Amino acid sequence: MKIATYNVNSIRSRLHIVLPWLQNNMPDIFCMQETKVEDAKFPAADFEALGYVVSFRGNKQYNGVAIASRRKPQKVTFGLLDEPADPDRLAQAQFDDLTVLNAYVPQGQDIDKPQFAYKLAWLGRLKKYLQNNFKPDQKLILCGDFNVAPEQIDVHDPKRILGHVSFNPEVWKAYEDVLSWGLTDVFRKHHRDEPGQYTFFDYRVRDSVGRNLGWRVDHILATKTPAAQSISCTIDLATRLAEKPSDHAVIYAQWEGKF
Repeated sequence: MKIATYNVNSIRSRLHIVLPWLQNNMPDIFCMQETKVEDAKFPAADFEALGYVVSFRGNKQYNGVAIASRRKPQKVTFGLLDEPADPDRLAQAQFDDLTVLNAYVPQGQDIDKPQFAYKLAWLGRLKKYLQNNFKPDQKLILCGDFNVAPEQIDVHDPKRILGHVSFNPEVWKAYEDVLSWGLTDVFRKHHRDEPGQYTFFDYRVRDSVGRNLGWRVDHILATKTPAAQSISCTIDLATRLAEKPSDHAVIYAQWEGKF
């Protein structure tokens, strides 16, 4: 099984990357964030033409999540349990006994702004969502853009970046609290102490990919059983180097056997 996640930063602007990538890599499940399109205009037919079923929830110009899969999920739901539910930030799909969650965590804007407090609260609400709906011994994969670089090696210049809304002690604690429910960072399982592995490269930084000035903020997390069965996790930098790219790269993981 192969599962991928990609902050597309507007799905309609990124079809020239997404569709060939799906054809060439054939993931079983492809999670997308920041689709930036209202549901009526989501390009579902393009995915269906490649043999994918796609479920989505979005708004014009901001947020939006979607899950494309090679087989139809038994159930798809959107949003957290309490208000604001933010259905354009969380999607859940059920495939037999495997649950896939696709999250787009708020960025936070600035530490002194209400948006950062909302981000911390959102991560807390995500943990409650896990606690109220699942058990750590169930087969669950949570992936997406978390807007959190959790370790020093997850940013190119930790001393300078320290204090950013995605790289500071408060957000690390909130993120670790989600993982403490019973999740493993699949990428770090396979790349334990490797620095310089990033999924996000700022458009505003000159030649950010070539100079490897990035952040690892997109993650694939798994409960015990799928984490143990994972055999690889890869950041596909070619997707960030493509013409008119998203500022994120695709990250995908592979598993052996059936869950």
